[in-house]
Amino acid sequence: MPIPVVIKITIAVILLIVSQFQLWSRLSSGSIFSPEFPRVIVLFFNWAGGAILFLALLQLLFDAVMLGAMLIPGSAMTVPVGVRYAMAAIAAILAAIGVYNAVRVPPVKDVDIGVRELPPQFDGYTLLHMTDMHISRLFPAAWTRTVVDRSNALDVDLIVVTGDVIDGTLAMRRADVEPLRGLRARDGVYMSPGNHEYFLGYREWMQHFTDMGMHLLPNRHAVLEREGGRLILAGVTDLSAPATGMPPPDLAAALDGAPADAPILLLDHQPGAARKAAARGVALQLSGHTHGGMIPGLDRLVALGNSGFVSGFYAVDGMSLYVNNGTGIWPGFAMRLGRPSELTRITLRRKVPADK
Repeated sequence: MPIPVVIKITIAVILLIVSQFQLWSRLSSGSIFSPEFPRVIVLFFNWAGGAILFLALLQLLFDAVMLGAMLIPGSAMTVPVGVRYAMAAIAAILAAIGVYNAVRVPPVKDVDIGVRELPPQFDGYTLLHMTDMHISRLFPAAWTRTVVDRSNALDVDLIVVTGDVIDGTLAMRRADVEPLRGLRARDGVYMSPGNHEYFLGYREWMQHFTDMGMHLLPNRHAVLEREGGRLILAGVTDLSAPATGMPPPDLAAALDGAPADAPILLLDHQPGAARKAAARGVALQLSGHTHGGMIPGLDRLVALGNSGFVSGFYAVDGMSLYVNNGTGIWPGFAMRLGRPSELTRITLRRKVPADK
């Protein structure tokens, strides 16, 4: 490009610095999961990193087109420098849109899900599914408070949280999670842990969430009752638990002692084991973890690590599975294009067998 060498070197240094965001995060807090910079700097790193990614993809596409043109006999193409500036502008704009979509307070998404053998007393039962809030410098107390206010305004019967609530230690995030104490639902707030809880002080966080009024379900269950009808709400630990010396996911332990005549609603942070849950008789599984794949194309890579389950509703061997795109997102890659965040209000419906 026809720009002075000094400017080229300056831009190259800036790109190198931005590309090492995870290194700076580790230096700031000891963990890539908790960048402890002012929010505006975290936003800048995510925007600049996204711009680098999109520019690289555009450059690869451009090179492929140029290579194809070179293979045509007698062709001679010259590329106006304006094309390269336009590519940079497009990459920067896409990254800005992606970051905005990632950090906004999520809209409410309404979903009806049929549940086999659902007692008639629970037909029309409403629950709010929250997951992957990743409360951090990127999602501070003001964001959390707005999410809580929007959630409480829905006036649901139950709130369930499938992990990755925080990014940071309890000492770092105590004030930012405090608004969660205000979550309200008629049958309470229940939570299963995600992988980030294990990376950032599992025992301390679980005790703190309990003190805030949440009911924790690490390989445990609760029985919800309504006018004689019963629904089992179970939760399991995360696949990352054994790496930190904690018990692995154990659905059998979670259901130990549960009544045999009630449908099972399972909270499992990661959706990859859905077929095992279906085989165990679970009627509905709620998961997160994938962030919906974040951007088109990347979602196919995310699918590889989650048994193909990335976003939305799936029918899995007779079981219903819903994978939430996430209420927030990991601050190390806060980017969403076509995969919006969500506060998911689920209405349970009686699922009539096909032979009836």
